Amino acid sequence: MKYMIRGKKLVTVSELGTIDNGAMVIENGVIVVVGEWAKLQQDFPNLEDVDYSNFVITPSLVDCHTHLLEFAPTSLYPVTPETHFVAGKALLFHALSAGITALGEQICGHPLCDFSIEEYRKAVKDFPMDISFATTSISIGFRDLAHFTSVTQSRSVKQNDLSDHRLVEKLAQHSDYPGENIFINATPANFTEEMVPRAGEIIYTANELKKIVDIFHETGKKIGCHVAGEEGIQLALDAGIDVLHHAHGITEPQIQTVLEKGVQVVATPMGGTHLKPNSPEEILQLVKHNVPVSISTDSYLPPYPKLSWLPFRDQSLKGPDVLMLIAHPSMKMLAAKQFDENEVLALLTANPAKILGKEKLYGQLTPGLQANFRGRRYPRT
Repeated sequence: MKYMIRGKKLVTVSELGTIDNGAMVIENGVIVVVGEWAKLQQDFPNLEDVDYSNFVITPSLVDCHTHLLEFAPTSLYPVTPETHFVAGKALLFHALSAGITALGEQICGHPLCDFSIEEYRKAVKDFPMDISFATTSISIGFRDLAHFTSVTQSRSVKQNDLSDHRLVEKLAQHSDYPGENIFINATPANFTEEMVPRAGEIIYTANELKKIVDIFHETGKKIGCHVAGEEGIQLALDAGIDVLHHAHGITEPQIQTVLEKGVQVVATPMGGTHLKPNSPEEILQLVKHNVPVSISTDSYLPPYPKLSWLPFRDQSLKGPDVLMLIAHPSMKMLAAKQFDENEVLALLTANPAKILGKEKLYGQLTPGLQANFRGRRYPRT
């Protein structure tokens, strides 16, 4: 099938920039040509066209850090093992309806979910969304720290097992992309502060981290981590971690190190660690230093309480449908600092696509990429 789609404006998030009164030719789900409507109309006079000339067309959104298939179903619904993936697929459809066509899913190991990574993959094999999986280990900050891994599924492990060579090698082999493969800090997860008094505690020594990173790299995989706080972030940088997820509390010198080492950052303005999440000012500083930043929801997640940049007034769990909502304050600040709309939108499209290793498939509106796009009504003047 071949057709042309016209928009009031195309924000391509590429070297093509923004094209006013632009159009794209799509063939079999792939973008063939991008350009001005008048020119493409001349070049393809007999092609069926779809008129969205009252809409701005952008790449679809990419949420590269979510927990929709493992933790969310049991947090939101009274699921059974037989109905777990039914609930999970409902959550995926909810994300799709919000304009998200690609996800990065973390599989950490869960005491109530004795599913293997192969079962997660099989459950969404034919789902109309691109889903990449990060196989991880996790440490939860209960009074007695709890440790799980995607390899051991619902069975807990001891702290020293987390750096076992064979276990780490299996994590690396099965991981699609550098998600939060390891938790440098114990996480509060979705528990109340009273239930997780050890949230934030550092789990690994510097030597353990370096060995884990080396195993991932020897396997040909990049590695990401859950981390917050100056000490934890420095451990991650010294060990050679490729992607920092959260990086709440990152300092100015550490931002410079991130740039020098070519490290990517996944910012989560809604929460996710024991510290206050990434503010618009913090995200601005990362972008000003030319650090590749992606904004993600880490959903389903209770919003960090009483943040000026979040509109939420309760602690109910929020999903991927709030991605634009939590990103908007940072995007607005970047625009006020004269960043181009293509640079701003990259935080939700091209940058997270690169984190997932899918930048040659989607994240931009350019020839050769999948026709994953969304339209928003153009504001009347």
